[in-house]
Amino acid sequence: MTQDPNNYWEQLERLEKLIRASEFKAGIVFSFHGLILGFFVDNLDRLRPVYEEGPIFIVLSILWLMSALISIYFCFKCFKPQIESRYASNVFFFQDAVKSYGSQEEYVKELLQVNADENKLFQQLGEQIHAESKIIDEKFRVVQNAIKFFVLSFIFIIISALIWVAQIYMV
Repeated sequence: MTQDPNNYWEQLERLEKLIRASEFKAGIVFSFHGLILGFFVDNLDRLRPVYEEGPIFIVLSILWLMSALISIYFCFKCFKPQIESRYASNVFFFQDAVKSYGSQEEYVKELLQVNADENKLFQQLGEQIHAESKIIDEKFRVVQNAIKFFVLSFIFIIISALIWVAQIYMV
């Protein structure tokens, strides 16, 4: 039974879309943090009286800032590629294409040999799928953490706002 290499290429294309999706999510979370931090910095003078009323706002602000910074850390971690280097040279790994086969002619020769041997072709495509799957798994894990800490930071903002509103109406 002959395998169809298009199935492998389609799987690689799907994985590339998942990589872009995880980075898009991290970018959105990062953008929201930028907006919230910008709002906070722009209104620092207006918020000064709130902080002078009691330590609860200082504590909540520290918790908010810590959560936001942890979330931002995970956003940056999503954008940092984690390349697994424990694979044999592979004509489909971009770094190997540049460094492992010498000149352009040698690379093209190896690429043609791999494409001519169905077993080699499927093995190297399979390794590429495996490597990208590991990258995607890590990216989605860190994006999930970025979102979790974003939500936590937002909860601290909501709690602070509720306490502030309650104090206004109790006076």
